[in-house]
This record gives sequence, C-alpha cells and structure tokens, in this order.
Amino acid sequence: VEEGLKSKQWYQRRVRVNAEYGADVLITTHNLITLTGFASWLTDIEILSLLFSAIIHDVEHTGTTNNFHICTGSPLTIMYNDRSVLENHHISTAYRYLEQADCNPFDKLSKDDFREMRGIVVEAVLGTDMSAHFTQIKNMQNALFSPSSVNRNTAMTLVLHCADISHPTKPWELHKTWTDNLMEEFFKQGDKETALGIPNSPLCNRQETLIPESQVGFY
Repeated sequence: VEEGLKSKQWYQRRVRVNAEYGADVLITTHNLITLTGFASWLTDIEILSLLFSAIIHDVEHTGTTNNFHICTGSPLTIMYNDRSVLENHHISTAYRYLEQADCNPFDKLSKDDFREMRGIVVEAVLGTDMSAHFTQIKNMQNALFSPSSVNRNTAMTLVLHCADISHPTKPWELHKTWTDNLMEEFFKQGDKETALGIPNSPLCNRQETLIPESQVGFY
C-alpha cells in the first residue's frame, strides 16, 4: 500500500495525496473511534476494516478529481463507468496489492471475516467520494436526532469521511500545510483544464479562487 502511495507513476501528478496523508487519515480515524468511545461499539473486524480503509482510501490517487476524469474520458473513467472513479480505483488497487506474494496481512482471516471486512472497506472508501459530502452531512444530522436507528456501516463511513476532511480541526500549521497542498493540487488541475480548453472545475482556477473563502464556504 505504501508503494502505491509513493510510486513515481502517480506521485509526480499530485501534491497532497501521499503516504504522509494516508498516515494522517489513519491516525485521525484511530483517534476518532478511541477518544469518543466509538470503538467500544464496534467488533474487532469492524475496527480492522475501518483502519484499513483509512490506509488505502487514496492509494494511487492521480492528483485530479473524478469530474476531471469524466470530462476528459480517462481510462479510469471508462473502467469504472463514471461512478466514483477514483474511489473505485483506490479499492481495486489495494486489493490487487493484497494478491501479491507476501502482501496480504489478512490471509489468516476466515473467508466469512474477510468477506465482511471487504464489504465494510468498499462502502467506507466509496463514501469518501466528495460528491456524497452533503448526503453524508444529512446522514450525520439524522443520526444525532435518532441514534438508535444508525446503521453500523453508515456510521463507519461517516467516521472515515470526517477523518478525510479533518485538517481544519488540526493545529494551524498542519491545517495550513494541508490546505496549501490541496489548493496547489486543485490549481494544477485547473492549469490542465485550461490547456485542454475545458471549463475550470470549482476551486481550480489559480487566478480567481480565494483560498480563505474556499475553506469557510466548504466546511
């Protein structure tokens, strides 16, 4: 997995998503479920699945958005039929790594446990698709008003999504570092879009985007 986050094939295309970012999301996910007591509500397999999801949720990220892939008709778009293109790629890539010799730390799990784990991982990583952000917020609001009706997988998906966009909750220097990296990644995509003669995606225009406003508006 670390190889997938550091491989030269993908690394040169991105600024934000790398092994350090994967580690940040993993640590944040761990803190969210332990410091809140959420982990006591989960089984061992669910905890393992959620932490593994955090590690692999951006493996082989291309440094561009799903919308960019769709607009340019990239090979990944063709492979995943325009739906959660990157998220599907992250999951598929991670499980292809597990198929390599001596690369599967879960080979001692029973078939049932492995199947359960994969189901959780797939749902959680697909839930990091930013097109589902406001649906996730609605789910969270509903959970607060009716906690007894919370679906376990939905709850775990919310935790991973929160960890994925959690840098505004971190100390200022860390938050600023992640924000600068994220915006530079967006701006590089905008430069590509301009060169291709297609409209700039939201927040990707280097000349017009106001970074402070973009952060306040999103969160």
